[in-house]
Amino acid sequence: MAKETMTQRFMRVTGKLRIIFGPAHSSSLDHEMTEENKHLLARRQAEAQQWETIRRPDGSTYVVPKNPDDKSLR
Repeated sequence: MAKETMTQRFMRVTGKLRIIFGPAHSSSLDHEMTEENKHLLARRQAEAQQWETIRRPDGSTYVVPKNPDDKSLR
């Protein structure tokens, strides 16, 4: 039998609380990604790479396009 992960142990221990506060979907956490999810992840990563985070002197941040002339992902 495989060793129980921290997440699995947490889900088992909190089972009674989940009965009161609402159901939780329990599925395997160590399964392979589906092809659809792999494509979605690749698309999201490509979208994220077109932005740059700028930090203001007061510590706040905002996001701007890395290359304003690049319209390939817009």
